[in-house]
Amino acid sequence: MSKQPIIFSIDDDEQVLSAIKRDLRAEFRSEYRIMSTTSPQEALEALKDLKQKGEEIALFLSDQRMPEMSGVDFLEQAKRIYPSAKRVLLTAYSDINAAVKAINDVQLDFYLTKPWDPPEEKLYPTLNDLLDEWQINHIPAFRGIRVVGYQYSPKSHAIKDFLSGNLIPYQWLDYNQDETAQELMQLAGLAGNDLPVVFFEDGSRLSNPKMVELGEKIGLKSKAAETMYDVAIIGAGPAGMAAAVYGGSEGLKTILIEKHSPGGQAGTSSRIENYLGFPKGLSGAELTRRAITQATRFGIEFLSPQAVIAIETKDQYKIVKLEDGGVINAKAVIITTGVQYRKLEAEGINDFTGAGVYYGAATTEAHACKGKDVYIVGGGNSAGQAAMYLANFAKNVYIVIRKADLSSSMSQYLIDQIAGTDNISLVPESAIEAAHGVDYLECVSVKNLVSGAVDKRPAGALLIFIGARPYTSWTGEGILKDDRGFVLTGPLLAKKEEHKKLWKVQREPSLLETSTPGIFAAGDVRSGAMNRVASAVGEGAMAIKFVHEYLAGV
Repeated sequence: MSKQPIIFSIDDDEQVLSAIKRDLRAEFRSEYRIMSTTSPQEALEALKDLKQKGEEIALFLSDQRMPEMSGVDFLEQAKRIYPSAKRVLLTAYSDINAAVKAINDVQLDFYLTKPWDPPEEKLYPTLNDLLDEWQINHIPAFRGIRVVGYQYSPKSHAIKDFLSGNLIPYQWLDYNQDETAQELMQLAGLAGNDLPVVFFEDGSRLSNPKMVELGEKIGLKSKAAETMYDVAIIGAGPAGMAAAVYGGSEGLKTILIEKHSPGGQAGTSSRIENYLGFPKGLSGAELTRRAITQATRFGIEFLSPQAVIAIETKDQYKIVKLEDGGVINAKAVIITTGVQYRKLEAEGINDFTGAGVYYGAATTEAHACKGKDVYIVGGGNSAGQAAMYLANFAKNVYIVIRKADLSSSMSQYLIDQIAGTDNISLVPESAIEAAHGVDYLECVSVKNLVSGAVDKRPAGALLIFIGARPYTSWTGEGILKDDRGFVLTGPLLAKKEEHKKLWKVQREPSLLETSTPGIFAAGDVRSGAMNRVASAVGEGAMAIKFVHEYLAGV
């Protein structure tokens, strides 16, 4: 339910102010909140705080003769903070000339003489007319979290990406272009070097926050509540969320740990159309929301943002070490940290990462691409889904691939959709050779791999979806990996000579078990896994079955 707009009254005479409040509440309390004070200076301070909280003021009703400042002076200053609010002056007969002058000087809407009895004749009709006029022209202000920053700032992008990834609604305000952003910063006494700043509905704010700090402010947990868990799941992509749902539903004390935001790469997808049971498709954000809601309903504990830096084994228990120095004790662990896109090795790419160059879908920046040419590197499904989404905003979307076509790397349904979208073009047998700009990306150099010709083209954004490298560097030598860094499980472990040195139990590893008994891997992080959302979900559920078997045998 949205908050009611405010009628704000000021009079230094407490008896008069009490009468004003009584009459205002009698007539308007069902639609407006009534606020009042005897001090104009106190009122001005309150207005700044109310503005930062996103409160709306519909009308000011101020006495003219006050010792701190006149009513006209107060209304003039209040107008700078709330320019659309109606302004009414309460005057004695001797002040009518000042009131008439104020109509021209500060665009006073009306003046009323004291006393106003009976209010039904001398107060309410005038105020009702003014409030009706205000309502007609009023556009409600955004209520919720507001992020102020520079459009092409990596720090601003990281905050937007974190909030959207955690399904937290927010309003983005570009400091260079938005007057509201500049006003918020001025009211808070902040300058451009304090950006990015996150403003909250309660009036508080965080300047250039760390993600853990921001996460705690929006209600996420980064500290474990228990000392021991049956299973700790590391990574909240589709595999991790599925494991959490099944672990929680089957009575295991389950904790899910995520270093950034839930959903993984799938969570950033604008549309997943080949997931079983959703013939019209669903967004990655919607899938994530459903999964996290389902998991928490079954009582799992979710830590985010929180990074795991190591796992140690002691007396068959797993000690999960966290980046902040904390530890989590668990009887079993499931690694579901997924994969990350590989860095594009081209001149200038690192200079503009987060400032026009983005890894992954970067749907948070879609509106900034309006009317611009956008380039996508990669020919997989994620690249295709991003192209279809960005085509709704960009002037043109160009998909740059090294191969002659998309047939070997992209699902046919996406190929058909791309072919039927007028502003999406394929740039085959090509590669991005360089990124150019001053403070942010402005152009890209595209090289034809057959002819060797290089074409420099304007670019509003460059999104990179190339290859996949697993996030496994933190796992240490106790978890065997293949040559590309993917975790080896089950029968694949036999190919490694080190396996026999590490495996010290009288049984073979289960299908998803790693080289350390009781530690499992599921989803894209696992060597030999199929890179599809449905298969990751299946493996996450399967991992819980193996956890049960492991715990029964321990």
